[in-house]
Amino acid sequence: MTVLILTDETDVTAGRVAAELAVRGIPVVRLDPADFPARLAMSAQITTGATWCGALTDLAEGRTAVDLTAVSAVYYRRPTQFRLPDGMNRAEQAFAYGEARRGFGGVLGALDSALWVNDRVAAAHAEYKPLQLATASRVGLTIPHTLITSEPDRAHQWAKQQDGPIIYKPLSGIWHADDDQVRVIYTNTVDDLDTLLDPSLSHTAHLLQQQVPKDHEARAIVVGQQVFTVAIDAETDRGRGDWRSDYDHLSYRLITLPEDVTAKLVALHRELGLVFGAVDLIHRPDGQWVFLETNQSGQWDWLATETGIPVAEALADVLTGKAPA
Repeated sequence: MTVLILTDETDVTAGRVAAELAVRGIPVVRLDPADFPARLAMSAQITTGATWCGALTDLAEGRTAVDLTAVSAVYYRRPTQFRLPDGMNRAEQAFAYGEARRGFGGVLGALDSALWVNDRVAAAHAEYKPLQLATASRVGLTIPHTLITSEPDRAHQWAKQQDGPIIYKPLSGIWHADDDQVRVIYTNTVDDLDTLLDPSLSHTAHLLQQQVPKDHEARAIVVGQQVFTVAIDAETDRGRGDWRSDYDHLSYRLITLPEDVTAKLVALHRELGLVFGAVDLIHRPDGQWVFLETNQSGQWDWLATETGIPVAEALADVLTGKAPA
């Protein structure tokens, strides 16, 4: 039994899981696919009636890094993109990258006996917020009133019909590259609804939601059939708008969600094909829980430090077959 961890070298969250597996005496190999093909080589073969066998070789150390037939589980966290050899033109790079993704990635994805946390195809699908919201609604979770549109008139009309403030949220995450800089786009309140009539709104899709009144927020970590939940209390207006914008003024406490909400979160991830998810929730003043989104590679390390939630132990149990996925 070998657990393969695919992530970048700076990922301390994956390090917690690797340490927990090591304490249990489980062989662990941690690598970043970005090292293929410069530092990591692969040879694999298959014949009729068999499955893929072969190895990944560490070129720097001249040794086998992974025996593919020994891989029982893969913890797929946050691998970076393949780093291709220098000297290629753009067309050559595009071709080489595609071959690496389908060859290297394809062989790993076809390992018959390996449990993936999370399955790469399911994880890619789950990145789409519209799919998340539709699935959450289907399993019975409460979600915010939401509009996704590229039509300024429709956005303005919809916003005026809502009961309460409107917020804008990016569909593709908060981090965005802009002229060699990284910019952060947090959740923002639309203070003047007339700004929705700006013709530039038609340039792409935009997600608008009715702002949910909040007593506090929470992050629920789903691992298989277990859910660990931490309430997040913000001390500032900026943090109350989006707690990710003001980590220095947050406090944390362990809470237990109502049984029906826990069951629905587990069902949501089962429907999405995910073993793991980091869910963001709002607790309304009237006691109702509202689902915002789940992140299939979401962070939990700092919450484990703050509260002691045993996420690493739960993931190790799943990866070694001691707990159901």
